[in-house]
Amino acid sequence: MSTKVKAFVLEAKDSKEKDKLATLYTLENGKFFVNFKGVRGAKAKLKAAKEVFTFGEYIIEQTKAGNIVTEANIIDNFMPLRNNLDKFYQACSIFDIVKKLAAPSPDPALFIETLKAMKAICYDNSPKYYALLKFLIDIFENMGYKLNFEKCASCGAQLTGKKFLNLDYGEIVCANCRQMTALEVAPATIGALKIIKQTPYEKLKTVKLGGGGEIKALNLLCENFEWRFGSKFFID
Repeated sequence: MSTKVKAFVLEAKDSKEKDKLATLYTLENGKFFVNFKGVRGAKAKLKAAKEVFTFGEYIIEQTKAGNIVTEANIIDNFMPLRNNLDKFYQACSIFDIVKKLAAPSPDPALFIETLKAMKAICYDNSPKYYALLKFLIDIFENMGYKLNFEKCASCGAQLTGKKFLNLDYGEIVCANCRQMTALEVAPATIGALKIIKQTPYEKLKTVKLGGGGEIKALNLLCENFEWRFGSKFFID
């Protein structure tokens, strides 16, 4: 039995003499483990299709020995990532997050967000960390952790004065509603998060944040991620 999926190659490692064991992240089935048979040979037809970051259509044959990739049509290999360390490491951050969040079941929102972020990092020349910030904000929101900067998520009052990220619920609260686990969010951080949240990926290159807001915002979202999911993700 065979199936066709759209997928990213999340990671791959050598197996036997010329095989490659890989983790695909698919639109149709979520995280999926496969074997590329003989792809480390010099003339292997699927040689390029097993590379990490590759996005394409894959035909998977389900056998007693496991899932075997029999055909592949590369849609994008995101080649510019290999020539720019900032872009490369941001893409590594995206994929590390996906590896930690993805399950063996479909999650179209996460898949589409991953594709948007990868395109923005690779081709749009947005400033460092902007696409990663956008990705984190959007995936948190897709999971129900929406960042509302106008009203306290707890009492509903207008947010004036000091603002806090309540780590227990992943939301912004006022000083009266903060808990022991809440982190104060500096005005520059709030400003950066608001701008990135409302800016589409393709417009991020037109945005200019000041005061180191993007670094503070990224540190805050990293804390939120670790609190939510119990692990850190790769960041350079």
